[in-house]
Amino acid sequence: MVVGCLEVTLSAPWVNSLKEKRMIVRSLKAKIRQKFNVSVHEVDKLDSHQTIVLGITTGSNSQVQIQSALDQVLNFIESNYDLVLESNSLEFY
Repeated sequence: MVVGCLEVTLSAPWVNSLKEKRMIVRSLKAKIRQKFNVSVHEVDKLDSHQTIVLGITTGSNSQVQIQSALDQVLNFIESNYDLVLESNSLEFY
């Protein structure tokens, strides 16, 4: 079994409060979970209202399958949200 862990750092420069950020994060996490059947959590920068760091994980028998699934998640975030993708890193275990 292979587990893939994707850490995504997003910027939302128009957000003015933590409450507004949390609404965006809650919506984003729910849609990603529903569409891709992966685990999603906010893992860092919890008190920074313009930076979102998500940890996204999934497991499979194939590293290629995990890579494909997590690439689809990244494409979904970039195409459906007005967030700036600052960085991402993918690790396999």
